Amino acid sequence: MKKSFVRGTWQVKRAFSPCVITEGTGRTIYIAGHTGQTDDAGKSLAADFDAQFKQTFRNIEKTLAEAGAKLSDMVTMTVFLIDARYTTRMTELRTELFGKDFPASAAITVQGFAQPEMMIEVQGIAVTA
Repeated sequence: MKKSFVRGTWQVKRAFSPCVITEGTGRTIYIAGHTGQTDDAGKSLAADFDAQFKQTFRNIEKTLAEAGAKLSDMVTMTVFLIDARYTTRMTELRTELFGKDFPASAAITVQGFAQPEMMIEVQGIAVTA
């Protein structure tokens, strides 16, 4: 499968691509909302945005591995944040995670999540060869 990115201009600074194009045969994987309010040992990560971001993406990586995919196969994601003030930090962390090949993305601020300690939830779509 061939994957190409429309990089945009200002979008690069916000760590997302306005458009990702896939060509060829492949599998589409729809990723349900993932969170990271507890670590792998069950320890609470309440009030620690960086830790929740990293755990959320570790959880997504585990799910993708079970589906025969990896994080770099993500073509789009929707990021739900408890507070708009975390948007810039999310962008910095996402840049560390994806380098220059960003999935398409939207960031949405919400009033609350299913559990009060949650600060971020991410859902997305991955495409594999």
